[in-house]
Parts: sequence; C-alpha cells; structure tokens
Amino acid sequence: MTDRASGETDLIKLYSKRILALTTEMPLTERLAAPDATVRRRAPLCGSTVTVDMTVEDGRVTGYGQDVKACALGQAAAAIVGGAVIGRDHGELARGRDQLRAMLAEGGPVPEAPFDGFEVLVPAREYRNRHASILLAIEAATQALEEAQAGQRAAI
Repeated sequence: MTDRASGETDLIKLYSKRILALTTEMPLTERLAAPDATVRRRAPLCGSTVTVDMTVEDGRVTGYGQDVKACALGQAAAAIVGGAVIGRDHGELARGRDQLRAMLAEGGPVPEAPFDGFEVLVPAREYRNRHASILLAIEAATQALEEAQAGQRAAI
C-alpha cells in the first residue's frame, strides 16, 4: 500500500460510524431568540465555523443554540458539547476545553464527564489540521459563558 493509500485508509477509519452518527444527531441546533451572549468562532485553516447562543442564570448555562458549519469532526465535537452544556458552569466548560486541547495536542487523557464523549475523537490526535475545527464548539461555548456573565455583572 502506498503512503497516500494508507493515509486515506486512516482518514476513512477516523470518520467512524460513531462520529458520523453524532453529526446527524446534533442537539440544540436552533438559535436562541434572546441570548445573553452570542459567539462566532472560525477555524482559519479549514474555514469551519460555529455560532453559539447562550442564556445563563446563576452562573450556569440555561439555554444553548448552535449553528455549525464544519467538517464531520467539528460537527461531532459540537454534538458532544450540545449534549453536555446545559447546567454547566464556567469551571466545567473551561476544564472540558482544556482537557480536550490536551487530549488532542499532548496525548492527554479523555476529558472528564460530562465531556467524556470526546473519547470518540481520540483518533483525531494524529490530524493536527483538524484540531481547530474540533475545538470550535467548546471554545465558543466557554467564551459565550464568559461574555454572558460579564454582561450580567455590568448590568448590576
């Protein structure tokens, strides 16, 4: 097998049935009518984008909507975030984000619950050009929570 054929086989394996199922079952895909914060993030290398709307009460996510234009890996990551984000506080989101970054870039362990669904993306470690797309949703969610809390503090 040539190196190119081997690389293509590895990429096909990366897009496993579990990853592809996540892309078709993405939760919370409706934008919110009156969010406390909206964040749009873009991965410059591939052009993937995620727009997140969020409502927050008492420091916890109470509402979440996302518009995801990304590769299957970015969509799968957004599905995982969408399934876990409601009820989370800033510490939980930031920890999930940091653990996902470490898992991808440093071979760290799978993020702790409720973000342990990122385990499906362990094979993506080898594809650095996909890391930015995978990180978009959790980075946008963490930033949206920060912005919502800052806006709420400023309104007091």
